[in-house]
Amino acid sequence: MRLTRRGVAVLAAAIVLLVLGQIAGYPVLLALAAAALGALVAAAIVIHRKPQVAVSRVVEPDPVQRGRAAQATLHVRNAGSRYLAGFVAGDGIGSATQRVRVKPLAPGTDAYYRYDVPTERRGRHQVGPLTVERSDALGLAANRLSAGESTLLWVHPRTYPMGVSVAGHPRHHHEGRTTEKSLRGSFDLREVREYVVGDDVRHLHWKAAARTGQLMVRDYADPDQPRFTVLLDNRIEFPAGQPFEEAVDIAASLIVSAARSDHRCRLSTSSGVDSVTSAVRPLLDELCLLDRAAEKGLSLVPEPMARSAGGTLVVVMAGASIADLAALVAVRPHYTEMYVIALVEHGEGPRVPGAKVLPVADAADAARRWNEVVGR
Repeated sequence: MRLTRRGVAVLAAAIVLLVLGQIAGYPVLLALAAAALGALVAAAIVIHRKPQVAVSRVVEPDPVQRGRAAQATLHVRNAGSRYLAGFVAGDGIGSATQRVRVKPLAPGTDAYYRYDVPTERRGRHQVGPLTVERSDALGLAANRLSAGESTLLWVHPRTYPMGVSVAGHPRHHHEGRTTEKSLRGSFDLREVREYVVGDDVRHLHWKAAARTGQLMVRDYADPDQPRFTVLLDNRIEFPAGQPFEEAVDIAASLIVSAARSDHRCRLSTSSGVDSVTSAVRPLLDELCLLDRAAEKGLSLVPEPMARSAGGTLVVVMAGASIADLAALVAVRPHYTEMYVIALVEHGEGPRVPGAKVLPVADAADAARRWNEVVGR
């Protein structure tokens, strides 16, 4: 609770009247002081009463791409047995607040309010809870009370249509000598997921089902299926702000296009993120929360990538040092194809022997250049 300017003035006046009344012995001054203090106490009691409201909200779409339109629908219901006076509330959206003027509600009635949700910042944002701003009739005091639960909104990177570069890495025993350290047969376990109608019951994973309480199946993939790896430079040296957001958008666009074509996708970053799946949502969630690394001196190519191989590798980066170029040259023989998408203001970007280098200005330019190269 806090006193408004008017409340502070009334409190000061009450103290002055109380002192003068005691010194001068005028009962009328004491009565006025008591009335002022009584008004302040009454105001405190009124604003501490939490409105009997049930609050819920739906944010659509969720997830939403960065910069795309999203709306929240706020449902406010008078759950009490008394008439609810109108009030002004604030619905928190990350670090911002959306003001909502709730109209008076009779017992058991409800109202809906819609407002736009800002989506300029990529990330996982908390929407809510509703903050009720209450004040007394005389405007002497004010208070803020929370009502209802909060909702999470995922703001994913923006994606652009991009073609798919097809490059597999055969490992069947009848294809000859494998280049990987172990040969695990004709199929690889890609992930364990929930059972859907039509799945082969022979692939049921009973231990996972017992642990989760739901039917789970092993999702196998042919090792010869196309493999697509995106290495995103997220070192502290990468320019912050819009350049890094454009780089994340490029990585997201590549990953989404490949995953939707049922490629086995791998997302790696210089800071150590390493996710392998053919599902789109987990990769976008990973990129949604990604930030530049805090530590300095990281290598462009993380250690796990230096030991892996197969398929297409796309490196999304800005400038490149001599050490970066040496790391790319070292890893190039491990992949069938290698592309370097370099965010540069002008120039041709770094030169990497054996790799196709695409200097781009932003994510939209990267999508255009990429589609020209892969011929899609």
